[in-house]
Amino acid sequence: MLSVMSSNGSHTPAIAFFDVDNTLVRGSTMYQLAKTAWRAGHIHVADVARFAWHQLMFLLVGETPGQMRTARGRGLALIAGQPAAGIRAIAETAFVRGIRPRLMEQTVARAKAHMEHGDEVWIVTASPQDLGAIIARELGLTGALGTVVEERGGIATGRLVGEPLHGPLKVVAIRRLAAERGIDLADCSAYSDSINDLPMLSAVGHPVAVNPDAALRRHARAAGWDIVGERKKR
Repeated sequence: MLSVMSSNGSHTPAIAFFDVDNTLVRGSTMYQLAKTAWRAGHIHVADVARFAWHQLMFLLVGETPGQMRTARGRGLALIAGQPAAGIRAIAETAFVRGIRPRLMEQTVARAKAHMEHGDEVWIVTASPQDLGAIIARELGLTGALGTVVEERGGIATGRLVGEPLHGPLKVVAIRRLAAERGIDLADCSAYSDSINDLPMLSAVGHPVAVNPDAALRRHARAAGWDIVGERKKR
């Protein structure tokens, strides 16, 4: 839902928050990163196979906390000691080769409609901040909030700065951003496919379930939320 006009005809400031995996992009962006890193010779085929399994389960049943922990831990181990500039270059290539072809047109159209209406549009993702920023830049969105990977002296340490931007921590992030801009979350929208993002969806005035997993679909229907698309069976 787009933000409304105030009584004097001016645009009411609002933000639309978008999750990434299975919301803006079909499947797992971490898998696309891993596949690109393998092609560049940075990781082994066995590592890609593990991420491929995660991708398949994600497409079939949705995101689970266990899968998140496994993918995050493996991903951090793989980048430890790598030049940060090289990791960002891999992320740029992953967008072009693997992510852009998997953009979900209906959701991207929603994001661009918000921008045209005068809303800010922010990506909010558990994926790395650098990758979120690339996606936001390429789609012409306002910006991105994501998980921050630690680097020292231009080298990735394999650790995070803080915790992954996931679940309840997304609410903390969007509240902070809205407060900085003097925007009421009741005027804002949020889009996600996962029941794990229920806290973020519940925090805004206009929640939208996109390609929802079974649990989120049930909740969205019961709450009367807008639902965009249905998760495909494979």
